[in-house]
Amino acid sequence: MTESIELTVTGMKCGGCEANVTKIVKALSGVENVTANHNANKVSVEFNADAVDEAAIKQAIAQAGYGVG
Repeated sequence: MTESIELTVTGMKCGGCEANVTKIVKALSGVENVTANHNANKVSVEFNADAVDEAAIKQAIAQAGYGVG
């Protein structure tokens, strides 16, 4: 089952940060699409809820050094 979430992510300062967060989240099994916007401090994720959950996505972002709400 595909789900979508929008997370508030702090610490992204530029397009490079957006690319880094996108790469980290896309590497998770079950993630289908990621869009990061450093100006809005938002990351949108579409994922298969049977393969990955919101907590795992947040943990991956936090482990990369970004704040996530």
